[in-house]
Amino acid sequence: MLKVNGLEDLDLKNIKKVYHNLSYEELFEHEVANKEGQETSSGAYTVDTGIFTGRSPKDKYFVDQEPSSKYISWGAINHPTSKEVFDDLFVLAKEQLSNKDLYIMDAYAGASLDSRKSIRVVSEVAWQAHFVKNMFIRPDEKDLENFKPDFTLYVACKTVDKEYKKHSLNSDVFVVFNVEENIAVIGGTWYGGEIKKGVFSMMNYWLPLEGKLSMHCSANVGTKGDTALFFGLSGTGKTTLSTDPKRQLIGDDEHGWDDHGIFNFEGGCYAKCINLKAQNEPEIFNAIKRDALLENVVVGANGVVDYDDGSKTENTRVSYPIYHIENYKEDSKAGHPEKIIFLSADAFGVLPPVSKLTKEQAMYYFMSGYTAKVAGTERGITEPVATFSSCFGEAFLPLHPTVYAKLLGEKIEKHSVEVYLVNTGWSGGAYGVGSRMSIKATRACINAVLDGSINDNDFEKLPVFDLSVPKTLSGVDSNILNPRNSWEDKEDYDKTRDKLANMFIDNFKKYITNDSDFSKYGPKL
Repeated sequence: MLKVNGLEDLDLKNIKKVYHNLSYEELFEHEVANKEGQETSSGAYTVDTGIFTGRSPKDKYFVDQEPSSKYISWGAINHPTSKEVFDDLFVLAKEQLSNKDLYIMDAYAGASLDSRKSIRVVSEVAWQAHFVKNMFIRPDEKDLENFKPDFTLYVACKTVDKEYKKHSLNSDVFVVFNVEENIAVIGGTWYGGEIKKGVFSMMNYWLPLEGKLSMHCSANVGTKGDTALFFGLSGTGKTTLSTDPKRQLIGDDEHGWDDHGIFNFEGGCYAKCINLKAQNEPEIFNAIKRDALLENVVVGANGVVDYDDGSKTENTRVSYPIYHIENYKEDSKAGHPEKIIFLSADAFGVLPPVSKLTKEQAMYYFMSGYTAKVAGTERGITEPVATFSSCFGEAFLPLHPTVYAKLLGEKIEKHSVEVYLVNTGWSGGAYGVGSRMSIKATRACINAVLDGSINDNDFEKLPVFDLSVPKTLSGVDSNILNPRNSWEDKEDYDKTRDKLANMFIDNFKKYITNDSDFSKYGPKL
C-alpha cells in the first residue's frame, strides 16, 4: 500500500487501495474507468451531482462545545448539534468509507505561509478528488513527504442519516463540523461546492481569531501592483469582472487579508456556466478544457455542451486550476488593495451603475450584502426579491458578521482604500420593464474605478440613498448614471426606490447595538 502520512489516524477499517494525490491524467483514467461521467468535446470531464445541484445550508451544523461555542454565531446560519450526534454521524461516514478503495487528496488552503492550513479530503469518488485538486493549492512532492493535515474532511456522499429525526436534524443529509477535533463529515450530498465552502467556513473561523480578515471576494492586480477586491453574491459578476486580460487574477472567490496583503485561499476557480458564451466571457470559456471539471451541464451529440440549457439546474458549474486563466498571478498573493468594489445585481433598477462610498458607507453596505433575485428563477417569485447576506457571504461565516466588518473597517482606514458600489443588475426599470446592465457598461465603470479616472468627473448626491455618482463617465451612457433619469416613469422610480430603502432599513436593524450603529450611513426616508 502507498505510504500516506497519518493514514492510521483516519480510523477506517480494511482500507483497500489508496489513491493519494493522483495526477490529472490518473484522475481522468479513474473517472472513465468508474463511469462517473463523460468527456466533453473540449476535453473537460463532466459529472452530475444527483438531486443536489447546490449547497444544502439547512443541513450544515457545528458541534456545540467549548471553546468554539463561545465564538460561533448561532442562529439561522450556524445550527448547533451535539457531540453525541456528531459521533453517530462520524461512525456512519467511517462505515461507508471503510472496506473501500479511497481517494485521498492533500492540499493547502491559503497561499500565505503565515496563514495557510493543511487540508485532507477523503472520498471514494474520483471526480471529488479531481475537484479538490482543482480548487485548492496543490503541494509539490517535497511538501507531501511531511504533510500533516490541520483539518480532515470525510466525504461519505453515498450514505445518509436514516435516524435524522432522532438526531433532531433537518433531513438525512448532513454537513457537520467538529472544530475541536478538526474534522468535518459530509453525507448524502455529492455536490462539490460543499467541500469548497466547508473549507472556506473553517478559514472564516480560524483567521479572524488571529486578527486576519477572511473574505468572500475575487481579487486581481494591475501592472503597477495595484490590487483590487470584488465582493458579491452568486450571480453578481464576481468571477467575470475579476477575470480581466489587462490584470493578473489572484483568485475568483475566497481570500485573506493579513499584515502582508492579499492572498488567495484556493488554487482554482469555480465559475457558473449558465448561458456562458465565448464572446462575452472568453477567459472562462477558454479555461474549460482538459483537467477542468463540469457539473450538471447538458451534453449533446459528440460531447458538445449546451451552456444555455438549464434543465438540470441554473447552477451549472465548472472548476479548473487557476493556471487555465492565461493572465493569473502565480504566487496567488499581492499587496494591500487600493480599491474595493461591492457588486450588487439590483433587480429593482434603483441603484446606480457605480457610486463612491465613504468608509462608513462601506461598512454599511458590507454588512448589508445586498443583491436581488429575479422573477422566474424560483417558483413563486413574481417580482424582484431583495437578498441580504452580510459581508457578501453570510452563509459561510461562523462568527458574527460584525467581527468581519470591524476588521474590514480597520484595514480600509489603515491602508486608505477607496470603496465603490457597482450595480450589475437592472436599469431603466425593474426586472421585466428595464434592461440588464451590459457587461460593456459595467466594465467601463470598473475600468474607471481601477485606473482612477472616475475621480476626474463631477459627482452628485442621490436623495434617500445618499450615494455619490459621477455625472459623466467614459464609455457609459450619462442617462443611466443617475438611475432616476433612465426610468420613463419617474414617480414609479421614486416609489420603488423608497420600497427598496425600507428593505435596507428593516434588514439593518439587527446590526444596531449600543456600541455600533452604521444605520445613519444607509438610506434615509
